[in-house]
Amino acid sequence: MESIQLLNTAIIKSKEKIINSSYEERLTKINKSPAIDAINKSISILAESQKISRDQAALQVIEAIRELDSVWSDYVTMEGIDRLKNMLKGDNTSH
Repeated sequence: MESIQLLNTAIIKSKEKIINSSYEERLTKINKSPAIDAINKSISILAESQKISRDQAALQVIEAIRELDSVWSDYVTMEGIDRLKNMLKGDNTSH
């Protein structure tokens, strides 16, 4: 459960980064990172444990990470909407 919390926190924190337009440089840097190495190892472990191809395992890993990202994006959006609604309600009652 702790590792899931770490992933969830990392997804949220990653939203704070500034978008850089040098895609080639970014791809090279990320592909050489220890994080990608760890993901590659997890793909191998998943493929072996589930008796599926590495391609299928990679898709499952990416889909799971994208789903986590999507859920947190939705959550953060809804939190923002709720805060705006509460702010607007507060403004309406003060007039």
